Amino acid sequence: MTAGQDTESADETGAPPGGTSRWRDLNGPVHYVDFGGPAAGPVIVCVHGLGGSAANWLAVAPLLTGTYRVLAPDLAGHGLTQSQGRGTDVASNRVLLHRFVQSVAGPPVILMGNSMGGMISLLEASAAPAAVAGLVLLDPALPFVPGRPDPAVAGLFAAYLTPGLSRVVIARRRRLPPAEMVASILRLCCADPARVPPEVVARHVAVAAQRAAFTGVEHDFAASMRSVIRTVGYPLGRAYRQRIRSVTCPVLLIHGTEDRLVPVAAARAAARANPSWSVREFAGVGHVPQLEAAQRTAGVVTEWLHSAGRGAARAASGQATGG
Repeated sequence: MTAGQDTESADETGAPPGGTSRWRDLNGPVHYVDFGGPAAGPVIVCVHGLGGSAANWLAVAPLLTGTYRVLAPDLAGHGLTQSQGRGTDVASNRVLLHRFVQSVAGPPVILMGNSMGGMISLLEASAAPAAVAGLVLLDPALPFVPGRPDPAVAGLFAAYLTPGLSRVVIARRRRLPPAEMVASILRLCCADPARVPPEVVARHVAVAAQRAAFTGVEHDFAASMRSVIRTVGYPLGRAYRQRIRSVTCPVLLIHGTEDRLVPVAAARAAARANPSWSVREFAGVGHVPQLEAAQRTAGVVTEWLHSAGRGAARAASGQATGG
């Protein structure tokens, strides 16, 4: 593969109907899905969360492509982008996202990030403000706030942070069939997993099945998780708050009130600290509103891009170079 050159994948795993599976050499092969949209429309780059992939945007992307050009990369160690010696931590994937924006999407763009992807999008907007016209944050990983953590989430984090126990957890996850693994993730991330369309679940299972043949995926996942926890915790959480405060572009924050991984209290604290942000809470929705409440998510995003975010939409128009 030649650096900077797109190649279309004959294997459509990870590419939803209406999207095209592509690869770009960014210090190693990076997979992304081009969901399409008007060539001169505002460009939205979707950034998935921890353990996610471009398939996380299957439900919402087709609802946006009538007006917007939508691209979704797989970060290093996620989806079909194998790490191949590249870091899978937050800082490394922030650099990878920046390269993707510069060489594929064409800056400035609107970044739409979920969970860890929201954190990486915030850090990119702080580090490279000229590349980011606006931010849409869907239940982003935010600095810790005092409170009682969800027992299942706390147990999962503790397991991955404990060296001996993490090996046991990793071995157990490797033995799970793809469908069971996807179901367990949706139970953790959704208030009601039944709201996720069956064809979207099937696509996630297909990606998980292909990843089962990759080496080192669980170690990549553990490294990513440790990096996220370090970034939001103490003492690094203070630096992360400062980076968030330095963001000057328009921001829309959407957060599910039933989020077990990032409590809505964290979103409310971030909103108080950043009063210029537009904030919408989705009652009864969990950690992945783009999957669980796709229609509502697309409606709120579109409304914002025609109102408080209209400057971001104008700036992000007509820049995409991929495809």
